[in-house]
Amino acid sequence: MIKPQLFLIHYAGGNSYSFQFLTPFLKDFEVIVPELPGRGRRVAEELLPDFEHAADDMYALISKKITSEDYIIYGHSLGAYLGFRVSQKLEQEGRAPAYLLVSGNPGPGAVEIKNRYLMEATEFIRELKLLGGIPKEFLESEELMEFFDPILRADFKIAEQHRLENSAPVNIPMYAMMGSEEEGVDKIENWGRFTTAAFKTEIFTGDHFFIQHHPQRLAEIIRFCYNRKRIHTV
Repeated sequence: MIKPQLFLIHYAGGNSYSFQFLTPFLKDFEVIVPELPGRGRRVAEELLPDFEHAADDMYALISKKITSEDYIIYGHSLGAYLGFRVSQKLEQEGRAPAYLLVSGNPGPGAVEIKNRYLMEATEFIRELKLLGGIPKEFLESEELMEFFDPILRADFKIAEQHRLENSAPVNIPMYAMMGSEEEGVDKIENWGRFTTAAFKTEIFTGDHFFIQHHPQRLAEIIRFCYNRKRIHTV
C-alpha cells in the first residue's frame, strides 16, 4: 500500500532532524523533511540571503519528491511562511497539496517585525530564551552559539523579510495552530486571509515550541486533514 506523503518544513535554526519527536506517530505517512542549506546534511552549502531564495530552494526540494496528489505540507514558524509560498508555487502549476498546515506564527502581517537578526548577542540570546525550545546549556555555550548564531540569524532574516502580507490566497484547505503563550496567538485567524478554501484553527497549551509537547495531537490533526480532503468533505 502506497503511503500518503507528508512534507515537514523546519523552523529557524532547524534541519531535517527537527521533527524526530513527531515521526514515530506518523508511520502511516511517507514523511519527508527537506532542509535549507547551511545546516544538517547541507552544512557545507552557503546560507541563503533572502526569503524568495529560500522558498525557491524549498520548492525545488519538495517538487521533485512529489509522487501523487495525496500529499500534505506542514511548516512551523519560518516553515509556515515557506510552506505557504511553496504551496502558492505548486498551485500555480496545478500540483497543489491536499492540505496546508501552519503553526508557530499568526501569519503574514499580524505582528510587528522585530528584526531579530540585527540584535546584538545578549539581546538575541534573550529573544531566543523567550521563544523557548532551546536548552539553556545550548545558549550558554560559546562554542555552540558560534556555530549556530549565523544559521539562526540568516533564518530569522528570511522569516522577517518574507513580504507575504499582500499575497493572493491559495485555494487550499488550511489548518493553523499556535501555542497559548505565543506572541500574536490572539491573531491566529489572520491566516484565514490566505486561503479561499476550508480554514480551521487550534490553540495548544505552551510556548513557541508547543509542538514538541503535543506530537500525538499533531499527528491526529495531520491524519484528520488528509482524511477530510480524501473523502471530499471540505
